[in-house]
Amino acid sequence: MEGETAHHLGRVLRAQPGQRYELSDGRRVWLGRVVNAGRESVEFALEEELPAVEPALRLTLLLAVVKFDAFEWALEKATELGVEAIVPLAAGRSEKGLLQAAEKRAERWRRILLEGAQQSRRLRPPRLEALSKPQAAFAEKREGLRLLLSERAEAPMLKNVIGKAARTREAVFAVGPEGGWTEEEFLAAGKAGFAEVSLGKMILRTETAVTAGLAALNYALGEE
Repeated sequence: MEGETAHHLGRVLRAQPGQRYELSDGRRVWLGRVVNAGRESVEFALEEELPAVEPALRLTLLLAVVKFDAFEWALEKATELGVEAIVPLAAGRSEKGLLQAAEKRAERWRRILLEGAQQSRRLRPPRLEALSKPQAAFAEKREGLRLLLSERAEAPMLKNVIGKAARTREAVFAVGPEGGWTEEEFLAAGKAGFAEVSLGKMILRTETAVTAGLAALNYALGEE
């Protein structure tokens, strides 16, 4: 192992011969024993192949930018829940200061996704797409069930919408900012085929809604 990861292992974690780590090349996961640990490279002996997780449901998360501590917590949990791709949204009611700083956080967010994937023994981290306006993200051609989390009183329960939908292995789940979607964003989502859904009467923070919604989708549409 070389590069930034080896540097982190050798200099920060101070890896020593005999220590064991889980290693992945994006296709398989192995348990590796450190043979030689330097500051710029680490050599391993592969001991055994480990079972790796490939999510049964292909999930894309469209997530409005919110306060970074909450947004980054949501990224971590979305990774653990098997999301394949994440699109940060510059929603109409996202804080303008956060949007201005968002592009500078992209590398940090990718590290969070990588660490989350390693912790949950995924073969690869979710793909982080570029910051996008909701209208453009809604219009992207993506397969499967399209769901827009809505705070409107008339929005049907998520479980009811899933129950009536055709069985699918792909889904897009959109979660808005704390101030909710604008009327223009609701219209754009509806035009793009998104169904409004609710998680119930309880008031949830954005990161809580992400976790609850993705868990429900995995339960309903994931492995049988």
